[in-house]
Formats: sequence, C-alpha cells, structure tokens
Amino acid sequence: MDKNKIVCPDCDGGEFNLDRRGFLRGAAAAAAAVAVPLGAAARVMAAPSPKSAAETAVKALYDTLDDKQRKQVCFPWDHKDARGLLRTHVSNNWQITQHHIRAEKDKPEFYTDEQRRIIYDIFKGLLSPDYEKLIVKQLKDDTDGKEWGTSQSIAIFGKPGDDKFEFVMTGRHLTLRADGNTEKHVAFGGPIFYGHAASGFTEKKGHPNNVFWHQALEADKLYAMLSGKQQEQALVKKLPKESAVAFRGDKGGFPGIPVMEFSADQKKELQRVLTVLLEHYRKDDQDKTLDCLKKQGGLDKCSLAFYEEGHTGDDKEWDNWRLEGPAFVWYFRGTPHVHVWVNVADDPSIVTNAKG
Repeated sequence: MDKNKIVCPDCDGGEFNLDRRGFLRGAAAAAAAVAVPLGAAARVMAAPSPKSAAETAVKALYDTLDDKQRKQVCFPWDHKDARGLLRTHVSNNWQITQHHIRAEKDKPEFYTDEQRRIIYDIFKGLLSPDYEKLIVKQLKDDTDGKEWGTSQSIAIFGKPGDDKFEFVMTGRHLTLRADGNTEKHVAFGGPIFYGHAASGFTEKKGHPNNVFWHQALEADKLYAMLSGKQQEQALVKKLPKESAVAFRGDKGGFPGIPVMEFSADQKKELQRVLTVLLEHYRKDDQDKTLDCLKKQGGLDKCSLAFYEEGHTGDDKEWDNWRLEGPAFVWYFRGTPHVHVWVNVADDPSIVTNAKG
C-alpha cells in the first residue's frame, strides 16, 4: 500500500488509447470553428435549442414514458430534495434517480429497449462525434467494466415542448444536461462534471491512458511560456475544495495570475487551451460557453492558477489547475485521478446549486 495515497471520499476505483489522428482532427476543427475572443466576439455564437438533436430526443423519450415511469424520473422544474435544487446539483459520483438506464444482471428493466436507444441518442447528441466512443470507454473504465447505462441514471425537469425543460444524466465521473437553452444565462444547462480513473484510484505520474490528461498537458505548455516572475504568480500552494465552483463575481479575488497580464502570444495559447477543454462537447454547447464568457468580459477577466498541493513528481507538469472568471470556473484536478468541475454563466449573479 502506498502510504501517501490520497483518498477521494466520493468515488473509488482501464486501459485507454487516445487516437491521436482523431484527437488532432477534432482539435483542428474546433480551433477553426471556435476562435475564442478575449474581448469582442469574433463571430455570431449559437446555442442549443429545442430543435437540437439531443433536445428533440428528450421530447421523444418523454412521449414514450408511461405514467409509472414519469412518477419516478420526471419532476417539476424547481423540484428540491435534500441536495437542494435537484436540477442544478452537481457531484463527482451521484445518481439523480434510483433507476439505472440499464438494469443490473437478473434485475427487471425500468426502461424499454426503445427508450434506452433514445437515451443513448441524447447522450451522443451532447458530445462531439470524435469523442462519443472515447467517453463510452471512460465510463466503462470507471464502473469496473460495466456496460454503458448500467451505472448511469436520468431525470427530466419540466415538460419537454414547454418553455422550461431539462434532461440530466449522472453517474460516476459524469454529469450531462440538455435544456434547449431553457436556462438562457448558463452554459451546459448548469454546472457539469467529467473525470476518469484510467489506471487505478491513485493514478501514477503522467496519468497513463487517462482520457482527459491531455488537457492538463496543454495547460502545462502555457505554464512553460510564462516568465519566471509570471510562474511565481501563477503558482498557488493550497488547492481549493474540489467542489468549490460557485461564482465569485467581478471582485472575487481569483487565484493565480490575471490573464490581462499575459502577452499576446500567451493569450493566444490560452485560447487554444480553452478550445481543447471544450472539444469533447457538441458545438452548440461550445458556442454557448464562449458567448457566456464574452458577456462577462472574455478571458481578459479571468485568472489562471496552478497548484503545488497534489502535485506528483518533481517536474513542472502540474496535476491541478484552475481557470476562473466572474461567472466562469473550469477546475481541473488530477489528484488522485482526474476530476473536472465546470460552471459557466453570462452573469455572476446567476445562482446554481454549485458549492462555494
């Protein structure tokens, strides 16, 4: 046993091979389509709509549910439980309802085969085509090899087809939402989560086979571009609580170095890093995120921090880092394995169920 093993209280622990050509193809396409403005928008941004593929499938799913099913997985728009406003809750390992999409062996199925196919269509519609199979593999790794859907659950808030509705899918290392831009001031329909434990609960240095570790490596390239003085400013000793992704507003005192102090080439590199962060989501959600960022002043209003605590090895390959603005938090934690918390809106006064 490793006496220095770090224990995550919410989840416990795969092999994964990232197709480099597929990754580069997706990154190039995203970079061309999603040039990130530091101030004014470079192009007209889109957003999900009730007619987007995932949202259309949500309506189709709702129409197939019988009364018994709706009582179990459909809720009023502002439904609350012990977790608060359930629709906007986020965690690194949770089930939003008790019925998994696919039942465990020898247990009765809650959903029909048709409904499971529709739910998969929703899932697929929320992701970039280049990442669909990769995320399925990640989910399998994170659930001891279980088939997709066996460890994930869903809920629907409001009524699809009305003005307000939202679909939420959860599980270990997964929170996804589809709301057709019902929540007009937030990206992704609310706070989301993604992660991966590719090679055991406490991953080795370099996080071999981790689906998302390349995101940290791209951020590390930016760190290497900083001057010695800038690196000192960007490096923070203590990690914030991992679920601390509530907005802190214009006077939040964000950790690390303000992006305003970056040179032009450093800002360009940060734009590229943000493109990489967004690339596994559908284009509509990429656009909505960038539109929200633009409305709060762009990346120039953000700060970037790298953390000494939780760092593995004696190099400058940082496991933990955070990009934060008035209503923007992208918090990458590689300790003990990858957890990424995301909360984005166009106004810091927007309240979600994300923790402070």
